[in-house]
Amino acid sequence: MTSFHSMGHMIIFFGQIKAGTYDAVVGDTTIVAKRSSYVDFTLPYSESGVSMVVLMEHKERDNIWIFLKPLSLDIWLTTGAAFIFTGCVIWVLEHRVNSEFRGPPEQQLSMIFWFSFSTLVFAQREKVVNNWTRLVLITWVFVVLILTQSYAASLASMLTVQKLKPLFTDIEEIKRNGYYVGYQKKSFIKGFLIENLGLKASMLKAYKTIEQYNDALSKGSNNGGVAAIIDEIPYLKLFIAKNCSKYTMVGPTYKTDGFGFAFPKGSPLVSYMSTAILKVTQEKSLMDSIEFKAFTNQTICDDQSAKISSDGRSLHVYSFGGLFIIAGAVSVFSLLMYMYSFLCSHWPTLRAMISSESSFWSKLVELAKHFDNEDLSSHHLKRRTSIIHAVDTPDDQAIGALPDANDMHNHIVVTNETVENNIDPNENDENLSSGHIDSIVNQ
Repeated sequence: MTSFHSMGHMIIFFGQIKAGTYDAVVGDTTIVAKRSSYVDFTLPYSESGVSMVVLMEHKERDNIWIFLKPLSLDIWLTTGAAFIFTGCVIWVLEHRVNSEFRGPPEQQLSMIFWFSFSTLVFAQREKVVNNWTRLVLITWVFVVLILTQSYAASLASMLTVQKLKPLFTDIEEIKRNGYYVGYQKKSFIKGFLIENLGLKASMLKAYKTIEQYNDALSKGSNNGGVAAIIDEIPYLKLFIAKNCSKYTMVGPTYKTDGFGFAFPKGSPLVSYMSTAILKVTQEKSLMDSIEFKAFTNQTICDDQSAKISSDGRSLHVYSFGGLFIIAGAVSVFSLLMYMYSFLCSHWPTLRAMISSESSFWSKLVELAKHFDNEDLSSHHLKRRTSIIHAVDTPDDQAIGALPDANDMHNHIVVTNETVENNIDPNENDENLSSGHIDSIVNQ
């Protein structure tokens, strides 16, 4: 059983040092101003502070909207706007040279949304023919790939990793609900809770051992226990190390002067011990090894930071800001280059429209109609044109009414007679050479 009994009797020890019974107190002695009236303290050999330990509970994962949590609201809105913007850019680059991006206005509008959003599952079937479109599409597919992979990883973590959350997050919540708070018996913590944190003495419970801490927190404030334990951090670390995954430290840390050694007033040993303490504490590796040895016999806990979560951390737009900037810059650059090429190739026509005497809105409508026209010089559109061509025929062989049955019969008779006159019935099949057949056909 781990006990805090010696800590509770520090005042008695200090009185005996003042009386000359003891020469020093060496141990986990907290440097407190009130104790300085009895003894002189050395420099602290360990940092300390006061914090709070509470019980953790398993977070239920019954939220039907949990699939929205991997991404925060700002990144959902930004991604949606990026999808629409990319779809509009691709339509501008393709609709003049690609027949799949043409049609009635409602069909073109649906194509804008369909083509961009289908990149989520890489299901787009429409081919692009503009090189600037290919550049925009490659960049956007890369952005979508990063977004989908990050979303899938975050969602999988939320669904599979065990989620724990503290029952309480700060002392104010405990005070509002009137819950009991535990502390170490006969320590300065009781006065600290009443004077500094404003807790009532009737809501405080004193305990001597770590086992009592565990029992009180497990019961809870409504079942004869407490809602939280407030003590010095070194003791709380020892307590948590013995009870993995059940408790966690929350709330602010209230600084104290740390642990030091106590000597009688005016003792020359104070300066010597302070110098020795400085030599040890300045060697970080040495202090780490001392701390490691002190906890080697304790249970090694898993990293709770991977498990403790109150709501789960959503991905924010700042995490993907660079991707959106690159994709937007590539889209704008491709659009500007395409518009420059369009203006150069259609400048005579556009200049004539601008120089006309019509109103400004009429000119704007004409320019928009001209920009919306198909580019017949596109190879893609040429491949889509019909391969059927009209064939001129002489007037006497022009297609007219279909021949009647008598004409067809006479044609068949004449043909048969011609064949009979040109082929000797006595000739066998072997005499029918290819040349002979060709002569018949030529007749």
